[in-house]
Amino acid sequence: MPKKYYVVWVGRETGVFTSWAYTRKLIDKFPQAKYKSFKTRDEADTAYTTGRYTYGKNMVKGEAKASTIKTQTAVKSAAAKPPDMPIASSKSFSVNIYCDGACDPNPGEAGSGLSVYRDGKLSELWYGLYNSQGTNNSAELNALHQALTIAKGEIENGKDVQILCDSRYAIDCITNWAFSWKKKGWKRKKDGDIKNLEIIQQAHELYNRIRNNVLVLHVQAHIGIEGNELADRMSVFGIDQQAQSFCRYSDIIDKQKILAFRTG
Repeated sequence: MPKKYYVVWVGRETGVFTSWAYTRKLIDKFPQAKYKSFKTRDEADTAYTTGRYTYGKNMVKGEAKASTIKTQTAVKSAAAKPPDMPIASSKSFSVNIYCDGACDPNPGEAGSGLSVYRDGKLSELWYGLYNSQGTNNSAELNALHQALTIAKGEIENGKDVQILCDSRYAIDCITNWAFSWKKKGWKRKKDGDIKNLEIIQQAHELYNRIRNNVLVLHVQAHIGIEGNELADRMSVFGIDQQAQSFCRYSDIIDKQKILAFRTG
């Protein structure tokens, strides 16, 4: 188990990481980088998903002091939590797709998972896209891409679809930031400065085709939401099985049994 978990809110790549050597490359000399270390994964996940900038004794060496970080900058940061982003929708959708990615350590072995609900009932579970040298962000992007692929088929069959993803990074990359990146020739400022570009391009193209018929929302991770928890277990199951293709879970769906699987 890692001794520390490193959260990067603003850097070359954002997320929760377990390697300081890797994390340092993401924030070293990056303008106004925001990052912090945490003792537990839960603390790190909560801090990252809520977009909170809380500084104190755990602050990693080399980080700017809290007094030098303007609140306005933190709020406007692309990696920070949008203040009006919904957590869930009150509308009843005929199809709800939960997606999740896992990587342990990060970077390291990665996998993606989905749980699909039709008319309020669990219908399918999916897992795979194993990558021995992946990251949590690449796994989350792969999961959202697969969710969009399933959504497209459901929309073509006249269904209304909602996708629920616990990665703000993946959602923003595909449904928000990609529009401006595309206008700039798929770059922020210079060629090659967007990580995971290939999967972002594929997922964004698909999203752009169906965006008027699908709702993509953020859901809080690890708070007991069944669909999210099952997608989490499937992402780790994909790692354990080293399943490189994206596979439908073929065993009888015993939710209690699956929820007892290793977590991400």
